[in-house]
Amino acid sequence: MTDQRKINRDDARPASLFERADVTFGFGPVRTPAVPPVPDAVRRAPAAMAQPKQQAEPVMAPPPPSSPVVNTRPQAEPQLVRAVAFCGPSASIDRDYLRDAGLIVPEDPVTGLLEEFRIVKRELLADARAGASPLSRRILVCSPHPGEGKTYCATNLAIALAAERGLEVLLVDADVVKPSVASRLGIATEQGLMDALADPEIAPESLVIRTDIEGLFVLPAGTATSLDAEYLASARTGDVLDRLTQDAPDRILIFDTPPALAASPAAELAQHVGQALLVVRADETSRAALEDAQQLLSACGDIKLLLNAARYSPSGRRFGTYGTKGK
Repeated sequence: MTDQRKINRDDARPASLFERADVTFGFGPVRTPAVPPVPDAVRRAPAAMAQPKQQAEPVMAPPPPSSPVVNTRPQAEPQLVRAVAFCGPSASIDRDYLRDAGLIVPEDPVTGLLEEFRIVKRELLADARAGASPLSRRILVCSPHPGEGKTYCATNLAIALAAERGLEVLLVDADVVKPSVASRLGIATEQGLMDALADPEIAPESLVIRTDIEGLFVLPAGTATSLDAEYLASARTGDVLDRLTQDAPDRILIFDTPPALAASPAAELAQHVGQALLVVRADETSRAALEDAQQLLSACGDIKLLLNAARYSPSGRRFGTYGTKGK
């Protein structure tokens, strides 16, 4: 038997069951086995290490319906192309001078002459707008022989067209042999069309005269030389006319040319216009002359006939009396 009192004397605290067994059987002190340190990676991991779930394979969604490709790159702003502005000198036209010459006066009451040219311009304008090209807005006025009234008709037509709202009308004197447009309007001129054709450094718009008739501009014939026909037949002519009409849908060019059977400029310019107005004098121009002139202008696909100085109308039509007050 173990002396209980001895055990109590050696250690003041009560002996445990294991300690008492050790004293009796000599097993030695009881040691707790060392526990290996836990790695830091395991310590930071969750207590229950579960196998990662297998991720589901991505499912390809059907492609969206076809749509136009949108370019997200910044686009450069389109450059606005504008017609060249007429920047030549200005001139005033004496209205009394127009009356004395038998021409249309814009501010005067409506006359039979104005009504006649209103009908002419309406057909020309319709074809110019239907053509929708610079060529269709270029109109050549010509006659077979001198003295048939081509300049008279070209000037009146230009004045009548200028009355259209928002329209610019450029009356070009292409009769270099005997220029008369400026003198009919009482305008003093120096340089003009032939100078622009002879010198590429001259901008044609700088030679265009702005008149005090709203919408009416004049390009004089310019300086005559012995090479005028060659200048008109050169590529420069096309460049000049393109410059005057490009990107100008509200601009009409009227060309007063020499008689077709007297000089070559009319035939040369016929290649650069979309309409031709052939002026013949009633009871004077022969059928043969009319056919020859038409043949010379055949480069233009649209040739119209204007009968000038007619003394009667088959239909009995007259203009200018409606709405007038009698005395």
